Amino acid sequence: MLQIVCSTTNLRFAAIARVTNERWVACATMDNVPLGLNPSDELNIDDTFCQQVHREGEIVIFDDVDKSERYCDHHVPKLYGIKSYISVPIYKRNGEFFGTLCALDSVPGNIDTDEVKGMFRLFTDLISFHLNAQDEVKAAEAELQEERKVAELRDQFIAILGHDLKNPIATMRMSADILLKMSKEELTQRHAAMIKSTSYRMQGLIENILDFARGQMGEGLVLEKKAHNGSLQEMMEQVIKEIKITTPNREIIFTCELQDEVWCDKNRIGQLLSNLLANADQHGHADAPIFVKAITTGTNFELSVTNKGKKIPTESLEHLFQPFYREDDDTKKGLGLGLFIASEIAKAHEGQLLVTSTEEETSFTLQIPASA
Repeated sequence: MLQIVCSTTNLRFAAIARVTNERWVACATMDNVPLGLNPSDELNIDDTFCQQVHREGEIVIFDDVDKSERYCDHHVPKLYGIKSYISVPIYKRNGEFFGTLCALDSVPGNIDTDEVKGMFRLFTDLISFHLNAQDEVKAAEAELQEERKVAELRDQFIAILGHDLKNPIATMRMSADILLKMSKEELTQRHAAMIKSTSYRMQGLIENILDFARGQMGEGLVLEKKAHNGSLQEMMEQVIKEIKITTPNREIIFTCELQDEVWCDKNRIGQLLSNLLANADQHGHADAPIFVKAITTGTNFELSVTNKGKKIPTESLEHLFQPFYREDDDTKKGLGLGLFIASEIAKAHEGQLLVTSTEEETSFTLQIPASA
């Protein structure tokens, strides 16, 4: 670019300069005079025309300083022996002043023309575009570095959830089981049962957070699908048993009619059932039973959880499966991830999780293909 400037204007020196209120720094130079000015060299800002260009935002240009009324007595031409000169401001796309594109010679020239000024404006626009591209690259690199840091934190977060928290919970549950078997005191039995039920709840919360974190990282839910029948029923009965440990006074009525094998990840189905039961237990009438029904209908497997209780508001239904969603008046404990994870498990099985709610009862129903 500077070579074109020099060959077009017949000026022997051209430069792109970074200009601030305090400094003039050469970014690029073409020196055929020579002045001995190289990239990264600095000039006293007060001994340049660029300070005026910065202040006024206008071009400084003259063919012959001796014939210029404004600049004939200026100290800068005398200091450097300048006869012809042009300096055009460079602005970034956001309007910030960057510096100047300037050219000069120690002999008079013929540069004060519309063609030359138009060429300089075109070149300053190109420089501005280049500077903007550089800024975008730097911003992208900074964003990438930040994403890498976030990814590292996510990895640490998942490691803590998957190992450092699950292991103490397993130890706590094992200790509670030992107390339940060895102690006959009613107080010890009651507190050990409470510890054990709390451990199940903590495990469920950790699994939900872990799945949510993996989903946000793009990994999604990992499934291990197999054909299940009796083992699927046993797993659902085990989940119900675990829920009854946490809420021993809650009646849960389970109906299972699996006529065909179900192609699924039974552990994920168990996680979904656990989340739906926890939701039904929290929001259903305390003295009314929860109904769980699992059936195969030829092509589909359906699992429903129904509880008695007040109707879910219509405006809330469309938000139920969003992460961290809780109704404004919801004073129940929870992170608001249970239904979200349940819906993600349904989607991972190429199925859906449906909800119906009336004044008498609320029912969540999983529907997935029964066969591979």
